Amino acid sequence: MGSRGRRAVLVCAWAILMTACGSEVDTGEGSFPAPPDTPAPVGQVEESLPEGGLEVAPVRVEEDKREPRSVPPMFQPGFHHALRWSHSASNVTFRLRVPVGRAGQRVRLAFRSGDGSLVLRKVTVARAGPNGALASAPVNVTFSGSAGFSVGARTRVVSDPVTFPVSFRDELAVSFEVQGALAVSAIETLPGSYVRSGAYASVTGAIGGTPWARAVGLATVDVEGPPARAFVALGDSITEGYITDHDDTRLAWPSVAEAQLGVPLVNAGVSGQGFYEELMNLDQEVLSLEGITDCIVLLGTNDLSSLELAGLQSRMSTLVSRLKPFCRTWVGTLLPKEKTNHGDYEVVKRDRLAMNAWIRATFPDIIDFEAVTRQPDNVHLFLDGLEVDGIHPSVAGQRVMADEVVRVLREAGVQPESGVELPSGE
Repeated sequence: MGSRGRRAVLVCAWAILMTACGSEVDTGEGSFPAPPDTPAPVGQVEESLPEGGLEVAPVRVEEDKREPRSVPPMFQPGFHHALRWSHSASNVTFRLRVPVGRAGQRVRLAFRSGDGSLVLRKVTVARAGPNGALASAPVNVTFSGSAGFSVGARTRVVSDPVTFPVSFRDELAVSFEVQGALAVSAIETLPGSYVRSGAYASVTGAIGGTPWARAVGLATVDVEGPPARAFVALGDSITEGYITDHDDTRLAWPSVAEAQLGVPLVNAGVSGQGFYEELMNLDQEVLSLEGITDCIVLLGTNDLSSLELAGLQSRMSTLVSRLKPFCRTWVGTLLPKEKTNHGDYEVVKRDRLAMNAWIRATFPDIIDFEAVTRQPDNVHLFLDGLEVDGIHPSVAGQRVMADEVVRVLREAGVQPESGVELPSGE
């Protein structure tokens, strides 16, 4: 073999077959061209190589026969409410009936104070029974080892982990004895809940008192389990689940979709809000959650009469940018709006269509709520039976929205949590 062929073979061997002969070779200190052909030095005798060239044996990688390392469990939200307003109470017990969309062996509760100081004396958690009674023995909840806490205004306090096994879509009774200002929702969302003057957190029977359906004090229930997809929905009254003033978070599209998907989809919707309010409260109401992987945004309906199109687009872009380090963000198109309570309806109609066209053209992950709720021959009207007042979807409308969320997310590969068995037909 001549010097030219010998040198080419050696270069290929030196590169361990990582590059083609004659191509660039990377040494870890930058790439450079393969050495050019040069004649052998005078007096040097070329060694003969085997016929057919130099063989390079493949590197054998020893198979790692160890068992794969198990992934440790983590806390992720199974229930959440964004508690924007404040309610004052004096030595009362609340017993809230809350659904949880995550299975696990331990829970952790987060409480929020309202516009003043709050003293929480005792908290228990149990399975919810009928009429405010408990279906299991109450388990005490502690905070840094203490039975309760005392905090100032607008403070979030997270409990110690509590051993309390729960299954997907279990309903819990969280009872707490409090005095002071508690954060509270704007609308009724938790039917089957009660409030009574006095200390009743450990009572297993019905506590009596007064029915109380607003989410109050209790902001989040985290559940410890295998890491999984976990969603939070950001929006206004459409997302919070407003239908009649006496509502149920279980009928809102996030909860309906959660039941079909088999993964947590907690609700951070706030009635009446627009982009400004969401951005102002994002840290406390959304970014304080741990373990969230995905966000679904349905906002802008309340801004159509007060912001120009450029303002709508700018604030949506700002919100998505703030969420980007926190979660994969899915942007929803705005539902039909058959009337407006503020501003010029013609402007509202024009800007809603333009906003939806921009959303479809701008964001890679969208959920087209408009497409499944509009009439085929009039984009400004809901399909019959899907609205209650020309703006808010009915129970049937919420189901249609949930179905579209499920369709899109399933196509994107979202699977039920491990061990979750969905009802037949889901």
